[in-house]
Amino acid sequence: MKKRVHRPTQKRLSDILIDILVYTVIFLAVVVAAYPVYFVCIASISNPMAVSRGEILLWPKEINFMGYEKVFEDARVWIGYRNTLFYTFSGTLLSLLFTIPAAYALSRKETPFRQPLMFFFTFTMFFSGGLIPTYFLMQNLHLVNTIWVMIVPFSVSVYNLIVTRTFFQTSIPEELFEAARIDGCSYTRFLFQIVLPLSKAIIAVIGLYYAVGYWNEYMRALIYVQNKDLVPLQLVLRSILVENQAVEASSLGSESRRLLADLLKYALIVVSTLPMIILYPLLQKYFEKGVMIGSIKG
Repeated sequence: MKKRVHRPTQKRLSDILIDILVYTVIFLAVVVAAYPVYFVCIASISNPMAVSRGEILLWPKEINFMGYEKVFEDARVWIGYRNTLFYTFSGTLLSLLFTIPAAYALSRKETPFRQPLMFFFTFTMFFSGGLIPTYFLMQNLHLVNTIWVMIVPFSVSVYNLIVTRTFFQTSIPEELFEAARIDGCSYTRFLFQIVLPLSKAIIAVIGLYYAVGYWNEYMRALIYVQNKDLVPLQLVLRSILVENQAVEASSLGSESRRLLADLLKYALIVVSTLPMIILYPLLQKYFEKGVMIGSIKG
């Protein structure tokens, strides 16, 4: 007896056209998002004359690393990297240390004054004391021109706090807490032994948000830090680009100075963004899972 062979159902022409349209849109979106980053990378190692003439499209031309040499010849870059790595690592840890327990407490219905506390947190998202009163506050706390002003006073983002609280409310079953309470589990033990292991996605997402914020921090250092040994990388790169100290102005003409400044600009973009680009793939699986947290419930 012959077995009946099941042939795959052929797609209709309309389905094929829709698939082609969807893949085309996705491809264009990827190109629009990725090509500027790729262009900056190849422009940073190409001849600046070729870049200015628009000859660089897909491949670098006359590869050279003059821009990177000029950037890394400046000792301030290494100091800025050291400071930014410290601010990013310690600041992210401190922010998570403050944000997660606060979000956990605000997610519990039995927390006293939960709604008024949430109102005060939310109020700070729309209103602040202003720049001058905040500066005087930092000065009275003796934080101006110290490493702590980059970490401690602005360590909690209310947006991240609300997102984390929403995750705890919607993703941690109340029945789990009740079962743990029957076994004599305290609130603190429940947080560390049950909630945190189940919250890797939100911890990775919020940690990435904080890390990117600390890495790109610029205005805070510009206002509160004058010591050149404490400035972060972003401020160092800004100084190199604006002051153009890496360009030998005495031996270069105005056109050459402009071209070298453009080359420095591309190199500085790569230097300042590459670590975060490397970090993102390591957290991508958690980021994809947790990025929509908070969009379901407020």
